[in-house]
Amino acid sequence: MSGVSIESIDTFQLRIPLDIWAPPPMFAGKPRTHVEAIYVRVKTNKGVTGWGECFGSSGQLAVMAFDKWIKPLAVGKDPTDLNLMPSIERLLHGLGRAGPVFHAISGLDIALWDIRGKLEGVSVSKLLGGVKRKRVETYASLLQYDGVVEHVKRNTERALKLGYKHIKLHERTAEAVAASREVAGPSIPIMVDTNCGWTPEQAEKPVAAMKPSNPFWVEEPIWPPEDFEALAKLRKATGVPLAMGENATSPSDFRKMIAAGATDYVQPSIVKIGGITHLFKIATESENAGVTCFPHAFFFGPGYLATLHCIAAKEKPAVLERLFAQVDYVAYSKTVPDANGGVDVPETPGLGADPEEDMIAKYKV
Repeated sequence: MSGVSIESIDTFQLRIPLDIWAPPPMFAGKPRTHVEAIYVRVKTNKGVTGWGECFGSSGQLAVMAFDKWIKPLAVGKDPTDLNLMPSIERLLHGLGRAGPVFHAISGLDIALWDIRGKLEGVSVSKLLGGVKRKRVETYASLLQYDGVVEHVKRNTERALKLGYKHIKLHERTAEAVAASREVAGPSIPIMVDTNCGWTPEQAEKPVAAMKPSNPFWVEEPIWPPEDFEALAKLRKATGVPLAMGENATSPSDFRKMIAAGATDYVQPSIVKIGGITHLFKIATESENAGVTCFPHAFFFGPGYLATLHCIAAKEKPAVLERLFAQVDYVAYSKTVPDANGGVDVPETPGLGADPEEDMIAKYKV
């Protein structure tokens, strides 16, 4: 659009307390007691503001990437120029094609899609080619309970009572999966995220032991997650569907895992992989190759809405991840609520809602 330019870019690092109704799990050697997020606000000279989000655990590293490298390349530029993001990626490629710099690029990309939608008066899902579905089902993504079956059972039951029709566990034992299945019954899909729980030599036995509980998928069973040959062997040996891609670093990674026969589902994370632009490209390419895209979405902010729009616009339906915990403040809980295991896709321009200012003020680090 002629005459529109980026006036300023601001980042907001948030830490919001959460309770998982069980002892907090460990993350990077520390108890996980907060939701961490980085919101990105992009203002234009036309008074239109876009919001994005990058991977929260990148913390000050992503904020520094904005201040030192991304802002100088983006401020003053046209946010509707589709060559802007590819040029920034190329100019910064020497800083790494993954990690905090690329996480920051992801946040900027989401904000620019929000701006484009607002300028054109249409939703992001319409910008992506049209709304294929007006409501998207969500799955309750339970946190890790370290195999304690009482916690698994109690929180599976809690999620079902709230209307969720899909459950994801973060567990590594067949006993924990069986406990959730006992509560859920035979028809509820149960996903299992093992967070790279085993080496290639170790993985077959524990994954096969989960098979009687009929997992919808087992996610990231092998360390390192890019050992696609080992994953393909595991998939063939156990007959258990696999999912992966949360930690992939580029669209080419997804092409490689599909070509290797390593996975049944791909899971790009919009706050890591390069935002809406790359996620939607990955979804399109993967589904053309016969592998369904179920994006990773372990967050609540603008990245969550961006993922929702991608699912609404892509060809094959998918269920949207929903972090299942008691969080002090859930973004968009009034404007885009998750109710009865699903979310209505916003029809208003851009992402459909802006983050609540009082939340940012209260939880900003």
